[in-house]
Amino acid sequence: MTTVRDVRKNDGEQPITMLTAYDAPTAGIVDEAGVDVVLVGDSVGNASLGYETTLPVTVDDLARHVGAVSRVTEEALVVADMPFLSYGVDEGESVENAGRMLKEEGAEAVKLESGPHTVSLTETMTQLGIPVMAHLGLTPQHVNQYGGYPRQGTDPEAAERIRELALAHEEAGAFSLVLEHVPSNLAAEVTDTLEIPTIGIGAGPDCDGQVLVVDDAIGLSEWSPSFAKRFGDVRGEMESAVEEYVAAVESGEFPGAEHSHEEGDLEDIY
Repeated sequence: MTTVRDVRKNDGEQPITMLTAYDAPTAGIVDEAGVDVVLVGDSVGNASLGYETTLPVTVDDLARHVGAVSRVTEEALVVADMPFLSYGVDEGESVENAGRMLKEEGAEAVKLESGPHTVSLTETMTQLGIPVMAHLGLTPQHVNQYGGYPRQGTDPEAAERIRELALAHEEAGAFSLVLEHVPSNLAAEVTDTLEIPTIGIGAGPDCDGQVLVVDDAIGLSEWSPSFAKRFGDVRGEMESAVEEYVAAVESGEFPGAEHSHEEGDLEDIY
């Protein structure tokens, strides 16, 4: 079973694998495949709940999905991605929301989209027994501030801010760091600088691990970012199966005799 300690001690020789999951069936498949970390991402807003961004996702939304994933995950580390404004405003409320994911829903750590405002919060949570995965670079909860989802750390000043924040979160107790949509040479520098492992998404090959949204990895989403790779065509398989179902019902082929039964005791009545 993968633990926070296992992830923290990762030396990069065996890359960390991380995928999102939002429901029990998907989490079971991801876990059985040997993925190290299952992230119950606030990307559930885009992937499963029909929102255009992650911003509308609530603590109750996330908790429901964390519980579903945790109940079937046996080997992977389950990390809950804290939703927009569920942390960083009031420290007590932030701790309570994060603690709920561990205490009530079975997660083993939380992820915070990080910045200067989360350094002290990371330290507080860590001291209270809530392991924190930090997240720098492109942080989707800032979509309105960014005006979209642009690459981050593309000039020397911005790159140095990310490197300094990475060090600050390591010192505050974060056990790992997600780097999203940053130049690969910046990710390599941050990885070399830190003792805790980095997990990249759109950050090149030199991080200590990689993460993708599961819908992108399996080919379920209609659109995927340029840094993702489709390892399957689940959407195509689903479309084909649904089309075959519709055709079979409309033609009378389904249900067939093998899909029904007759009750002999009813023959005299009907």
